[in-house]
Amino acid sequence: MTTTTTTAATAPVLAPAAAPAARRRRRSLAPGRRLPASRLVGPALLLVLWATASAAGRLDPAAVPAPWTVLRTGVHLWTDGTLTTDILTSLQRAGAGFAIGLTAGVVLALISGLSRVGEALIDGSVQLNRAIPTLGLIPLFILWLGIGETFKIAVIAIVVYIPIYLNTHAALSGIDHRFVELAEVQGLSRLGFIRQIVIPGALPGFFVGLRLGVTGSWLGLVVLEQINATSGLGYLMFQAQNYGQSDVILVGLLVYGVFGLVSDSAVRIVERRVLSWRRTLSN
Repeated sequence: MTTTTTTAATAPVLAPAAAPAARRRRRSLAPGRRLPASRLVGPALLLVLWATASAAGRLDPAAVPAPWTVLRTGVHLWTDGTLTTDILTSLQRAGAGFAIGLTAGVVLALISGLSRVGEALIDGSVQLNRAIPTLGLIPLFILWLGIGETFKIAVIAIVVYIPIYLNTHAALSGIDHRFVELAEVQGLSRLGFIRQIVIPGALPGFFVGLRLGVTGSWLGLVVLEQINATSGLGYLMFQAQNYGQSDVILVGLLVYGVFGLVSDSAVRIVERRVLSWRRTLSN
């Protein structure tokens, strides 16, 4: 009796002291609060290292010009209108190809993910297309579509639609079947099932594919604009290569990098707002 009474009396004293320690241990496993402008820390560090190495004479100015040289060249290209025209042309090409690829990827993923017949008709062909290097299709597309703008947009569309399709289809296939059974029990219509179950379940995978597609559009563009083009950032870099202008090449690469970072950040912002109902490590 004495032992039992002592244990019962001390238990309430020990429990509150142990609970905060357990909570602290649980909190320490999380990555912590998001730092403001954290994605700019890495690029800023690279810029500082680049400037330091250039100022110390560790880099050959002919091969890797100093940041201030590249900045001066970029300002010159912008003021004379060359860079402005090339940027607008590249944005038009990337935008047209991205829009087509986005539409194709989402539509094909929905058809394949929601129908066994659609999966049999579509998924194998897309997997085959994924296994073929997209840039290796350029000679064939030139024969089919000519060497103008059409083939460039078509190749960008292929580069974009594949990751969007793969990630959206994987998210659709990963929806728990218990949600399907719940929708059937609740008597949801096909449209209601898609709106309340399919779309929320597929959105996380869709946004992953969207980020890859946005990046892929810029990666494909830099190659395509060096093939029979008369304007665009890739054309500007190709011409600079012929004249040994490494500063102009770096200007083009930095513009591509800024576009890629800004577009990826925009997709991340939209993703966090749309998927604000999820509690994940990122939010």
